[in-house]
Parts: sequence; C-alpha cells; structure tokens
Amino acid sequence: MIIKQLYVGSWDVFCYLIGCEKTREAMVIDPGGDVDLIVAKAKEENLNITYIFNTHHHGDHTYGNAALKKLTGAKIVIHALEEGFLKGDLKADIRLKDEKTFQVGEIIFQIFHTPGHSPGGLCLYAEGQLFTGDTLFVGDSGRTDLAGGHRPTLGASIRKLMELPDDTVVWPGHDYGPTPSSTIGHEKRTNVNAKEYGYYVKD
Repeated sequence: MIIKQLYVGSWDVFCYLIGCEKTREAMVIDPGGDVDLIVAKAKEENLNITYIFNTHHHGDHTYGNAALKKLTGAKIVIHALEEGFLKGDLKADIRLKDEKTFQVGEIIFQIFHTPGHSPGGLCLYAEGQLFTGDTLFVGDSGRTDLAGGHRPTLGASIRKLMELPDDTVVWPGHDYGPTPSSTIGHEKRTNVNAKEYGYYVKD
C-alpha cells in the first residue's frame, strides 16, 4: 500500500493519497483543499485517482471534492447519514450504509462506522493502517459540540478502534498532535480521553 500524508487547506487537515502498488489505482481521503498538490502527488507516484473518500461531511474535509472530481473523474464516497449535508457538486456518487469493506485496486479496507463527531463518521483499516478522520487524533479525539455530535457515542466508537492490534498505525484527520501519526497502543497509554473511554494503561 502506498500512503502519502498531505497537509491541505486552512484547518490543519491531513489528506491521504492511498494507492495500490500493483494496479496503481488510488483513493484520496478527505481532500480539504490544495487539490493541485494532491493531483501532482498522484502524478508523481503514477497513481490513478478513482475514489474520493470522505470520512465525514464537514467542509474542512470536503472542500476539494468538486475540483478533484472534475480533474480526475473520481467517485465521491461517504456514509449515507452524511450525504444529506453535501450540496451541489459535492454530492456523493456512492453512499455507504451497512457495507463492511471497500476495495481500491487490490487493497481491501475494513469499514468502521464511528459516529460521535458526526452521525456517519467512518474510519478505514487495511494492512495495519487505520485512517481515523476526526474520530481519533494523536493524543485527543474529535469534538462533539457540533451538529450531530454526541460524546458517549464517540466514546463507544473509539473503544471499537482500540480493539485493533496495538501496532496499528493511526493516521488522523488533523495535525493536532505532537507527531503526524501514532499507534493504537500509544493512544491507549497517552490519549487524554483514553481513561474516560476505558483504555487507561499504566507504563
């Protein structure tokens, strides 16, 4: 799996260009801006962007949807509970609901429905790599005071993610932590919300 973490937009957003090494098919997770940068990186890696995957509907993660779709012809993917928030050219082509997997090239991602920050929040997991959007950050978690947010629900979503192996790499939706990525094991020990969510681990 090819993973390129890109800092885009004006809200410290991490966007991800994910590619299949064999087929060169690629997906962009949360294109929050700087679409020219995303397209240039895909060209540099000889990748063909076929999907735009939104972990949730907030504008800082979807701002580049329309421009990226226009340039690449990629299909926009989002959870069905989020689709109603997208307007005009941002509207989704694929609306996920009960699907458990999503395939890009030969990469098969496990889909986690992780509400709490927003009703249809999604995380993706494959080959030991977890893309968490605004559900889980390095050292923190997504806010729950926006429309559709609910703190106990977010806690349940994070507990679900914490069941993954400790060496799972966490790729967050924002550059809010001391490092650009982390692991599930590290977050169990150090995340400020870990104790509340039932995963406090003493060193």
